[in-house]
Amino acid sequence: MNIREKIEEILIELVPGIDLSSNCLMDEIEVESLTLIQLISELDIAFDIEITFEDIENDSFHSVDAIEKMVLNYLK
Repeated sequence: MNIREKIEEILIELVPGIDLSSNCLMDEIEVESLTLIQLISELDIAFDIEITFEDIENDSFHSVDAIEKMVLNYLK
């Protein structure tokens, strides 16, 4: 499973029925702080990274592409 597939799997698990093609995932899933914390935790565990508050502020969660780019930056 590649990075994008893993991200999509995590999103689908947290928010069944999510439109993964959306460029406004935060609006799409009507993120509650608990859901966002769960997403960050799942990504941290899945990729052995530690996402920072800056990433949340920098729109790193608005699309699957943005999340993938953020994860890739951590893995460099």
